[in-house]
Amino acid sequence: MIQKESRATVRSRRHARVREKVNGTAACPRLVVFRSNKHIEAQIVDDLKGVTLVSSGSTQLKLANGGNCEAAALVGADLAKKAVAKKISKVVFDRAGYLYHGRVAALADAARKGGLLF
Repeated sequence: MIQKESRATVRSRRHARVREKVNGTAACPRLVVFRSNKHIEAQIVDDLKGVTLVSSGSTQLKLANGGNCEAAALVGADLAKKAVAKKISKVVFDRAGYLYHGRVAALADAARKGGLLF
């Protein structure tokens, strides 16, 4: 009998496949998203130096419910505001193996509205 893979395994395989193609540099850093059931976090990373340039999350913003699309949009807007203040305008988007809909898409749309290009 063939055993089904768990969701975590499927996501980690998808994430590895995405990371093969997506790299962040100083000129164009990587915007990576982490989503849990209760919260969402995002950070902009320079992979060549291995440094996080800017980060934001629903826990940092002290949101009551960090597991919905409204919270994701607030995190994306806050991240874009911080990035523009550090003169970061162009990034590559790393969805970290998550499907591009719901909270991940809301965060990306808010970051685009805030001034990030990707």
